[in-house]
Amino acid sequence: MSKNRIAVYPGTFDPITLGHEDIVRRAANLFDEVIVAVAGSTNKSTLFSVEERVALAKGVFKAGNVRVMGFNSLLMQFVQEQGAQIVIRGLRAASDFEYEFQLAGMNRKLYPKLETLFLTPAEQYMFVSSSLVREVAKLGGDVHQFVSPEVEAAIKVKLG
Repeated sequence: MSKNRIAVYPGTFDPITLGHEDIVRRAANLFDEVIVAVAGSTNKSTLFSVEERVALAKGVFKAGNVRVMGFNSLLMQFVQEQGAQIVIRGLRAASDFEYEFQLAGMNRKLYPKLETLFLTPAEQYMFVSSSLVREVAKLGGDVHQFVSPEVEAAIKVKLG
């Protein structure tokens, strides 16, 4: 009897970028199901509400073995509730690794059955981050090469 291999890819996704999409699509090839877990409670100031971020992610991932859910709990609680034992984390640069390594250790301490899998985005997305996309958009720059068309349209509406 085989069990489903469920992975959770958590983040604020404010907004979801082509780099995020790349990570999710590649993870979807490795696991039976990938849950894009959109964090609602965060100490970051977000451009989009959690409901808007969930809707944007659902618009990007319409088919396949990817599910999008918002969550407001401790990540490890959410992971356990979903029956997952794998957390996907994206690494863009070596500078991301130290923080992500600490986070993986803490998460494993909280949920010993957990494995963290680090994936790097394709090289054309290595420098793309949600915060940089927001900054470029707020200053009137063109972000079409960093986000999907529906996300670009939502950014334009949000920023007026």
